Amino acid sequence: MPLSRTFLWAAACLALWGVLPLGAQAEEAFRRDTLSIVTGQGETYVFQIEVAETDRQRTQGLQYRKSLGPDAGMLFDFKTPQPVGMWMKNTYVPLDMLFIAPDGRILNIARDTTPLSLAGIASAGPAKAVLEVRAGTAVRLGLRAGDRVRHAIFE
Repeated sequence: MPLSRTFLWAAACLALWGVLPLGAQAEEAFRRDTLSIVTGQGETYVFQIEVAETDRQRTQGLQYRKSLGPDAGMLFDFKTPQPVGMWMKNTYVPLDMLFIAPDGRILNIARDTTPLSLAGIASAGPAKAVLEVRAGTAVRLGLRAGDRVRHAIFE
């Protein structure tokens, strides 16, 4: 086989075996939606989100992205409440992670996470979802544990 054909064949095999990073494989499209957060002070903030609702989407998440808008985010729907652990592997944008209970109440917030870190970031209890937004958003909007996230998955 010519070198170029051999290289393409090897790259295809590695992608199928999951050796190449997700950015090198075909990405699965995310459903777009909106959600709002209502603070304890009665302020409401609206976000344009992508929803990660399959195993593959939750694995892919925001990896390899270079930017995230100030009112954009990704909602990870875990379907059933469970202890959730996240990390920042292959994620270049610092994030705030909001861990959310089944009733939409924010359990805890991991602020200003470190890009590319493999350190575990855990929920403070069983979470149904995690909302990832640009780092500094929680401080900018005054978001706290106990605030409410409004979205169809919590109804």
